[in-house]
Amino acid sequence: MFPLKLDRPLVVFDIESTGTSPRKDRIIELAAIKVTPEGEEESRCWLLNPTVPIPPETTAIHGISDDIVADCPTFAEKADEIFEFFRDCDLSGFNADRFDIPCLAEEFARVGLNFGSSARKHVDVQRIYHRMEPRDLTAAVRFYCDRDHTGAHGAEADTKATLDVLKAQLAKYPSLPKDVGTMDEFLVPHDPLNADRYGMLRWKGGELCVNFGKKKGESLRALLLSEPHYLRWIVKGDFDSEVRMIVKDLLENGRLPPAPPGFSAKIG
Repeated sequence: MFPLKLDRPLVVFDIESTGTSPRKDRIIELAAIKVTPEGEEESRCWLLNPTVPIPPETTAIHGISDDIVADCPTFAEKADEIFEFFRDCDLSGFNADRFDIPCLAEEFARVGLNFGSSARKHVDVQRIYHRMEPRDLTAAVRFYCDRDHTGAHGAEADTKATLDVLKAQLAKYPSLPKDVGTMDEFLVPHDPLNADRYGMLRWKGGELCVNFGKKKGESLRALLLSEPHYLRWIVKGDFDSEVRMIVKDLLENGRLPPAPPGFSAKIG
């Protein structure tokens, strides 16, 4: 018997896609295991042609290129088959609530099928992990320093505890980088085409472009001419200060940051 009581089959699944936006990106690979209430398992895997180019940076992660899927069926061609496999089933995955489930629901919506994810039970394995293994400072002090964190949420005590944890981590993991610059790159790899640390704005085709939401891929200069209200929304919105300052400088001074070395930006 499966260790979790099931009222109906549970489909555990994972998606590889063209990017990280459930709304805009497309599924390339979908693997699923259906577990029945009796504990029986049925596995399926679909390799799909997303009908759009697969970005090289995405291929670098999962290894699936345009050539590999060129002769594969599209999601639309397999939609009925996939829908039937998931019919009347609850859902599980790792970070599935934020990505895999909405991504699959969007694909079904494009072919006119209502996946009805809200009517299904969800078991997100990542949420279990984070709930049962807290990753806050108190947990880090206990794990790395073998003591309780007294004075938690006081700035002075938290600062001292953070420094103690850092020292303990460097001692525990000798393979960690030994200088700040290399450590920074190890923790958050830097992409030279990103204009900000987290890639909300990105150089593409000679232009600095929006790299999120409904305007993803549109250049800031074009938006300045056609939809300046969108840029003002960014400036006033809940975005990283670096992003807001870049957009504000464009709005007020018509100026963008310099393009990365070796990258030719369009002028004007």
